[in-house]
Amino acid sequence: MFLAPFAPFTQDTYAVIGHPIAHSQSPAIHAAFAAQTGQALVYEKLLAPLTAFSATAEAFRQAGGRGLNVTVPFKLEACHYATILSERAQQAGAVNTLMFFADGRIYGDNTDGAGLIRDLQVRWQTPLAGQRILLLGAGGAARGALWPLLATQPACLHIANRTIANAEALVAPLLGQTSIALSVSGFEAIPGSYDVVINASASSLAATAPVLPEGVYAPGALAYDMMYGATPTAFIQAAQASGAQQAVDGLGMLVEQAAEAFALWRGVRPATDAVYQARRAALG
Repeated sequence: MFLAPFAPFTQDTYAVIGHPIAHSQSPAIHAAFAAQTGQALVYEKLLAPLTAFSATAEAFRQAGGRGLNVTVPFKLEACHYATILSERAQQAGAVNTLMFFADGRIYGDNTDGAGLIRDLQVRWQTPLAGQRILLLGAGGAARGALWPLLATQPACLHIANRTIANAEALVAPLLGQTSIALSVSGFEAIPGSYDVVINASASSLAATAPVLPEGVYAPGALAYDMMYGATPTAFIQAAQASGAQQAVDGLGMLVEQAAEAFALWRGVRPATDAVYQARRAALG
């Protein structure tokens, strides 16, 4: 596939790369971070053809781009594209942040899990230690969340996915590496009740929600959708109807993982609360 080259960049330039990408809040978030911290940079949206992630990312890098945030559906490809991986990217097997060095090295990191944990524990004041956690999905988003969730020392963590083999493959490297009870199933066979239910599946992109058994939500449970929108997602609506005491979307996770990436790129960590509130207001 032919890709038109980028004109050489004259300023530190970053972008979010994905397919689709028009809906992304990332440019507004990073512009706010840059203004807050006094950093001079440009941040753009970059639509990559589904079959040309590496070529599109490489053209951006060759033009002088400094880094990329990576979103659906390229996080696994970004892991192979990077030449160096952080520990958390290695654990996840997925990359959502790329940093380009002048000597040609391509550093891959995964800030999704850190963003999720900070949003849950700080913004939403949800303790995770000793809690029963249900993670829905076994793709790139779930990969980024798994190790950070285990690090909070939950009582147990169950992963449910439409294709059980994919969930089994996700937990296989952890067997014997953690004392936390891990289990997997399909959506329809989830056992027991959970204090925190996290939707890491792509269902909300299709305006649908996984069909879960009755009783999945324990008394006082929080439901968390990694997706976000101007109105409650299908998952949030289903969780509220099924007894979740609180149901929130992933806008805060987006802001928090972006702050983690910004700190990696620029060496300064921005404050997030005002940026989160501004993005929430912009969504309406």
